Amino acid sequence: YFYDNDVVEIAKSIKPSARGELEITDVNKAYLDRGNLSVEVMGRGFAWLDTGTHESLLEASQYIETVQRMQNVQVANLEEIAYRMGYISR
Repeated sequence: YFYDNDVVEIAKSIKPSARGELEITDVNKAYLDRGNLSVEVMGRGFAWLDTGTHESLLEASQYIETVQRMQNVQVANLEEIAYRMGYISR
């Protein structure tokens, strides 16, 4: 998620859920209600992984490790990204 500076005030106005937590969906709904929500549809080759718990963070890490090993690629390799975008030459 990427938010503007209004997110601070929006977050302050949100009440905790039944779980006792501030929910990101409530922040998104506030932007939707204001008419300020933009969404990017992620196509094939993208994965959204919840990493809100220790267990889900481990599962996400294992998923990335499997993709890298099986497809012989690096996920989010900053040097490769910079090279492909022309920021560095080698």
